[in-house]
Amino acid sequence: MAFGDNPDNPFRNLNFPRRNPGERRRIGALPLTIAVLTVLAVVLVSLSGFYVDYLWFRSVEYSDVWTKLLTTRAALFAIFGLLTSLLIVTNILIAYKKRPIYVPLTVEADNLERYRAQIEPIKRAAIIGISLAIFYFAGNAGSRFWEGWMLYRNATPFGVNDPQFGRDASFFMFTLPFWQSLVGWGISTLILATIASAVVHYIYGGIRPQVREDRTTVTARVQISILLGLIVALKAVAYWLDRFALATSDEGIITGLTFTDVNAVLPAKSILTGIAAICALLFFANIFRRSWVLPAAGTALLGLSSFLVAGVYPALIQQFQVKPTESSKEAPFIQRNIEATRLAYGLDKVEVRDYQATLNTSAGQLADDQATISNIRLMDPNVLSSTFRQLQQIRPYYAFNESLDIDRYRASSASISPVFTLAKTIPSIQLSGDLKEANQSNSTTQMMLRQMARRITPTLEKAESRWAHSSPDFSLLSTTKSSEYSLLI
Repeated sequence: MAFGDNPDNPFRNLNFPRRNPGERRRIGALPLTIAVLTVLAVVLVSLSGFYVDYLWFRSVEYSDVWTKLLTTRAALFAIFGLLTSLLIVTNILIAYKKRPIYVPLTVEADNLERYRAQIEPIKRAAIIGISLAIFYFAGNAGSRFWEGWMLYRNATPFGVNDPQFGRDASFFMFTLPFWQSLVGWGISTLILATIASAVVHYIYGGIRPQVREDRTTVTARVQISILLGLIVALKAVAYWLDRFALATSDEGIITGLTFTDVNAVLPAKSILTGIAAICALLFFANIFRRSWVLPAAGTALLGLSSFLVAGVYPALIQQFQVKPTESSKEAPFIQRNIEATRLAYGLDKVEVRDYQATLNTSAGQLADDQATISNIRLMDPNVLSSTFRQLQQIRPYYAFNESLDIDRYRASSASISPVFTLAKTIPSIQLSGDLKEANQSNSTTQMMLRQMARRITPTLEKAESRWAHSSPDFSLLSTTKSSEYSLLI
């Protein structure tokens, strides 16, 4: 008896439509509708932002700027999207076209055959879908390079050369960032292409890790070697560009090159550039070899050198050679920074003159200079905050900013005196378990907060009175409802 011929089966008289083996599966109306609506939603959301930007630029009479920005981003979207999609999909097709005809019969190969059987009927749709997805995401990422591209395209020389590399300052501002962006895009694209090619080779038997010999076919070895060689070659270019990026680095005590950068990091980047170039040549040489030993050894050497030469060695130089005499070691580089800052602000031609100080004093001179002396600030606003916190630490409801504001106000007298403005606030209170339970009811919470305010207010008033009258160094200048206090020196 065949399945469904049982007279007790209630579905035995139902005739389900059958699909011929060679007939393509039709897409239903519901998935097609959902796909169209999704695409329309994404397009409308994207266009809404463009339209709002257009309205703003038009309101300030800069519509041409908006048009230029839009066309530039659209061009970059298309260029980066097409290049990325073309590079990745081309490698996928090469890996598929050059797949081995006969695959060794193993348990793992039998399992992969099931995946191949499922992929084969939809391979064209899968390639189109992958291409469109890569085009969209890569184009969206590439359109963000519009600012770097505009700066690179409209770069103007500054007429001032960098003292370390001898290049015009415009190179570090306009050219270098765009080159670094291009190198980063190239590395990420090649990594994705390598991963995609390796997956296709593995599925179709080009890469066979379960076999003891000939684990990769010739096509797989050549393709993966070329892609990895290009990645490492671009990494060498990235190391070389990192040398110039040190001129605008702000990781040290100043913006720009420091003693450690010049004497440790710069040589390390040059060494890593050479090692990466050698590793790239080893990957290219693997096209004619059947062993991955040399490329693997070169990659391990590059990683170890990056850790030791670019990480450990500069740290040792900074710790044991610079820090003991940091002021003298960094003096020439600080002077470079000062000169560049003066040049940037147009202060490089300021004439410096010695002030002829009067060393002889006369009786009553301090009384005559009382107005100037009273304006001398005696306390550091960056240090005074911790003092207030220590004095008020027994009252946990006080909090002071890390750096206090300082200004000059006219107090009770006719003179203007420097004043520290303290933003005295009550920090957020950690609610107890009972209060958290009570917080579920709004009326209960409001009642408890009012009771808390009644308890805190007298304490604050007493603290204000004691603060204003007990300390001879300060007097209360003003009090507002927002709990802001200004103390007069």
